[in-house]
Amino acid sequence: MSVIGRVRAVLTGRVQPLGARFVSAIDKRERVDPVRVGLEGLDGDEQGDRRAHGGPDKAVHLYAHEHYAHWIDELGSLPVLGKPGAFGENLHVEGLLEGDVCLADTVRVGSAVLQVSQARQPCWKLNHRFGVPDMARRVQDQARTGWYCRVLAPGELRAGDSIELVERPYPEWPLDRLLRLLYRSGSSDADLEPALHLPLVQSWRRLFERRLETRSIEDWRRRLFGE
Repeated sequence: MSVIGRVRAVLTGRVQPLGARFVSAIDKRERVDPVRVGLEGLDGDEQGDRRAHGGPDKAVHLYAHEHYAHWIDELGSLPVLGKPGAFGENLHVEGLLEGDVCLADTVRVGSAVLQVSQARQPCWKLNHRFGVPDMARRVQDQARTGWYCRVLAPGELRAGDSIELVERPYPEWPLDRLLRLLYRSGSSDADLEPALHLPLVQSWRRLFERRLETRSIEDWRRRLFGE
């Protein structure tokens, strides 16, 4: 196994109000002691909307420390960017970007084994959290989304743990390649069809199949900007 990154912070959150009408657990806090991670995620972590968040394929959300400097340059020193957890991530990691992580990568973190399941599809809650009306759209357009892992073997993890690559079955499919297919126009059938041979989560498989069938890109406005 080779070390490909490191966990700078482990974070969990409880459901609380987000604005006047909604609830969310996007506001997470750092955990100092080891945290148990099971098939549904980290102990003490919650989701405000289980239809869109959580579950085995979105058990753990990772986000790159390196992206923070970019967002500070673009948006200024917003208070939310002053510490890990700005994007609601569970693992704030360094050394890994979306171009360094491939679909179905298996990694060991602490005593847990995780597998990369999908990139994040950002939603309008980021607009509220940052006070930037198009924050979700910026995250999507720049492919600075972070990614989700499922848990193959429960265990404990903590800040400072190495991220060790156990297996990389699809080295030609880094997440930024999938994100380009999803969010940039001009992808041909020859670009999209190979993705259907990957172990995609069902929602992504349906998305690619629908894209091939309709030859059109879906409307993202509700996800990116809310009702």
